[in-house]
Parts: sequence; C-alpha cells; structure tokens
Amino acid sequence: MTNDTSGRGSGDPLGRPLTAAQGIERVSGVQAGDTGGQGEAGDRSLENAVREDVNEFKEFASEHTEQAKAAVGRAVEDEKNVAARQLSGVAAALEKVGNELEQSDQRAIGRYAKQIGTSLQGFARKAEGRNLGEIAGMVEDFGRKQPLAFLGMAAIAGLAASRFLTASPPRRDGRDASGRTRQSSEKEPYNG
Repeated sequence: MTNDTSGRGSGDPLGRPLTAAQGIERVSGVQAGDTGGQGEAGDRSLENAVREDVNEFKEFASEHTEQAKAAVGRAVEDEKNVAARQLSGVAAALEKVGNELEQSDQRAIGRYAKQIGTSLQGFARKAEGRNLGEIAGMVEDFGRKQPLAFLGMAAIAGLAASRFLTASPPRRDGRDASGRTRQSSEKEPYNG
C-alpha cells in the first residue's frame, strides 16, 4: 500500500489524475457498474428521499409565498387608505381656501377652489377601501367627468412639490434639496 495522496493513479507512468469513477472505486472498493446486490433498492430509496425533499420544499415555498403575498397586500391596503385620508385633508384645505377666497374679491377663483375641494373630498371617500384596479378606474372617470378638478389637482400637486423642494433648509453637507452638490459660488457666505 502506498501513501500517495496526490490522486494519481497507481501504476500510471504518466501520473494522470484519477477519473471520478476511478476515485470512487479506489475509496469504496466497488467497481463502476457493480451494484453489490443493493443497486436497484438503493436507487429507489434515494429517488423516494429526493422526491420527498422536493415535495417538502414546494410546500415550504408555497406557504411562505402566500404569507409574503398577504403581508404585501396588507401593506398596500394600509398605504392606500393613508393616501385617501391625506387626499381628504388636502380637499378640506382646498374647500377652506375656496370659502375664504369667495369672501374676498376673488369669488370666481374661490368658487373653483371650493368645487375642486368638494370633488376631491368625494373621490377620497370613494377610494377608501377599494382595490388598486378600482381606484385606477375611478381616477380615469374622475378625469373625464371633472377635468377642471383633475387639472387643478395636478397643478396644486406640482405647486406643492415645488414649494416643498425650494423651501427646505440648506444642508450642511453641501447638497441642495434635490441631492445635487452645490458649487462653491452657491454656498452661503461665512458669517464667522
């Protein structure tokens, strides 16, 4: 018996490495194709074990997929209802602005703002508790039935977003609200 652990075939003058089958034969003492009387039964038990493992994995994956779907559905539902409540708050603010403008010398603008607020309030009430497909259909219908309110809502959303971005305080890290790095000429002067 030799102590050669290089994996080279014994008696191989070229010193080539063993093939996988030769390595198994050397370790197990069983030649390839020799079933040792257990071949078919062993293959069946291995096949059954693999089949059981695959079935268990499928069940595990199916259970966890359903749990993930349910969690995502709950999160979407919560966020959708929060958005509907926020829209309702914006609508109430628009109605209030409309009332104040109607009391001033800008009655026409006040009336439009009040109508937009009332329409948005109704839309927000209808949207709460609906699925996303129904809400998308409602938005399309709202845009068709109330184009002025729809365009007003889009304009107000754009105005609010631009006001929010321009009103945010300067950052100490040299970036503005949009995330761009300010030029040295744009930085605030040192008031030491």
